[in-house]
Amino acid sequence: MAKRSIAERLAQLEAQRKSLQTKLGKQERARDTRRKVLLGAFLLHRLEKGQDAFSKEQLPDWLRRELPGFLTRDDDAALFGDLLGEQAVKAPASDKAQAAASQHP
Repeated sequence: MAKRSIAERLAQLEAQRKSLQTKLGKQERARDTRRKVLLGAFLLHRLEKGQDAFSKEQLPDWLRRELPGFLTRDDDAALFGDLLGEQAVKAPASDKAQAAASQHP
């Protein structure tokens, strides 16, 4: 069996590095998605079941105020019609962006 050259070994190591980088990226994206899902589930739980004043009054008010500026796609905003009300969901994206800009100095 012939010995591989240094260049061949470097090429093999580079291919392994790229493969591991790809795996790492997938793991990080999966972790990020899981965090977002859990945080969203927690917020929805607090909105539905929360017994404290924050959950009943302040959290819904804060979401109605902040979420429309965060949601840039109409399809995304439609998912939150129950939280935001139909008015916020039907507002054109440009109106949402202007509202968000005026709230954030």
